[in-house]
This record gives sequence, structure tokens and C-alpha cells, in this order.
Amino acid sequence: MPKRFHNADVLLPPATGLKRGLAITYDALISIAVLLVATWIYTIIAGQLTGWEKYEQMAEAGQIKGGPGLTFTLFLVLYLFFGYFWTRVGQTLGMQVWRVRIQNLDGVSVSWSQALRRYVTAAAAVFLALLAGYYLGAVSLLFSIPAIVTLFVPFNGLSLTDRMSDSVVVEVEKKKL
Repeated sequence: MPKRFHNADVLLPPATGLKRGLAITYDALISIAVLLVATWIYTIIAGQLTGWEKYEQMAEAGQIKGGPGLTFTLFLVLYLFFGYFWTRVGQTLGMQVWRVRIQNLDGVSVSWSQALRRYVTAAAAVFLALLAGYYLGAVSLLFSIPAIVTLFVPFNGLSLTDRMSDSVVVEVEKKKL
């Protein structure tokens, strides 16, 4: 069930690029921790299914690679992490610190499908930038950095992820004690 953050007639100002960037940086650090834990759990499950002795031999021989199973698991874990926060409270932990929130224009929380569109848009841009960096080297920074900036920095109040998910990132007022 969607959560209403404020009345539909209240318009909060769009979040600035600086606040968005700081929240993204904070959330990136948390995401790394989430991915480490998910990889650890995946490794335990893979070791149990394969057998620990065989898994250890494969690891020592360098036969264990990330593979599509781990990649999909990490992609799904991050989507569930961000989707949970965005659909429930409209804010990840980094967004709470910098007082910004994702919501619909009418002040209602985003749906899981909106969260998926937002997440896939961001993930695709970051993936393409990493792919370009791998194949093109440092020259790709001339293209990938502006592309990632365009992805998150708002133009006319909306970033590319906002437009793709039909949502907005707004600044939240400081709570009064």
C-alpha cells in the first residue's frame, strides 16, 4: 500500500545535484557492504551445494569465477535493498542523512515498478560506463563521466532516473523538535 508523505497540494523543492551526489556516495558505501554480505552468503550456499572439499580445490585452482548466477544475485539483492527503502519510506539511509526523498508528484511513495525502472536506468548507465572503461581505457572517461552526471543531476528539476520512473527527488524539511 502506498504511503502518503504529505498532502497533494504541498510542493517540496527538488533536491539539488549536490545533495543527490552526497546521498549517492553515502549509499554507495552501504551498497558495498550489502554486496559483500550477499557474496559471502552466495559463497556459503555454493560451497554447500558443491561440497566443501571440491569447492576448496576449485578455488585453489582458480576455477571459481563470478559467473551469471552471482551477478544476477547481486543485481537482485541491490534492487530489493533500494526498492524496499524507496517504496516504504522513500529514503535510503544516505537519503535520510541528506534529507532528500523519492516520491511521486502528489506526495505518495513510489511503486515497486517505478523503483525497478529507476534502478535499471541507473544500473544500465553505470554498467555501460564500466564496460566502456574496460574496453576503451581512460579515454572512455570523456564519455562515461558526463553520462553518469546526466543520469543523476537534475535539469529543470528532474534527472534522467526521475523521468524514467515518473518520480521526483525532493528536499525534505528538517523535523522540528
